[in-house]
Amino acid sequence: MTGATGFVGRHVVSALLAKGHSVTAVARDADKARSLPWFTQVQFISCDLHRDFRPALSGDFGPAALIHLAWPGLPNYRDFFHLGRNLPADLAFLDAAVDAGVSQIMVAGTCLEYGMQYGPLTELAATAPITAYGFAKDSLRKSLQFLQQQKPFALQWMRLFYMYGEGQNPNSLLAQLDRAIDESAPFFNMSKGDQLRDYLPINAVATNFALALEMPSACDGVINCCSGVPVSVVDLVSQHLRLRSSEIELRRGHFPYPDYEPMAFWGVPSKLDSLKARSP
Repeated sequence: MTGATGFVGRHVVSALLAKGHSVTAVARDADKARSLPWFTQVQFISCDLHRDFRPALSGDFGPAALIHLAWPGLPNYRDFFHLGRNLPADLAFLDAAVDAGVSQIMVAGTCLEYGMQYGPLTELAATAPITAYGFAKDSLRKSLQFLQQQKPFALQWMRLFYMYGEGQNPNSLLAQLDRAIDESAPFFNMSKGDQLRDYLPINAVATNFALALEMPSACDGVINCCSGVPVSVVDLVSQHLRLRSSEIELRRGHFPYPDYEPMAFWGVPSKLDSLKARSP
């Protein structure tokens, strides 16, 4: 698994180990990996995939699955870096992984592939990204579908929506809120908060990765990794305040709404719901 020390990756490693899988964890920062509780339970490879991915593909990958989470440059969604560097580097790595014998590939996608579409978004919905990041991810998925025609392998595209929990980006909404509470700030600046989003705690996201990975024939292609339940941003914040027993003042409307997201959208997790219904 690449990106093993990232926000999503560190939790997916834990979920896989809990289900008895043998994990080879790949990440750039070995010191960061050593600080994580699972370090002694995995084979760890320190590797910058964009400089030289060969160390990550040095073993026997005959029966192995690859979970590809590494993607530098976030959360700057508009930077051309995603298209100019990440996209070609990822294609080269994943093509080499297939040549090395990997027969199942799971890649983290993004809800930004959907672009400015409103309402419930199904796994069959057309993509229309308007950011460099969304466009690069969408292009990677479509490129891998072409690669499948020449070099058959199972492809699972885990399209992530909004996540929160331990290890999240310190500049994300709830991380900033926690910091304001911890520092006894008198108020918290935010947008008006009326926008509807689809949120999942990171542990649920990790569980979804492990579940889908074990059933590639029943859950392939695009997989919406989401709750399916729209929640307003202000409701999410208010719920978190109650959890923290905080009465910090919310200054709504301080920040404008992001111009790269529609006001109301959420995913329809049809494939994961089907898997969960079949699981004991």
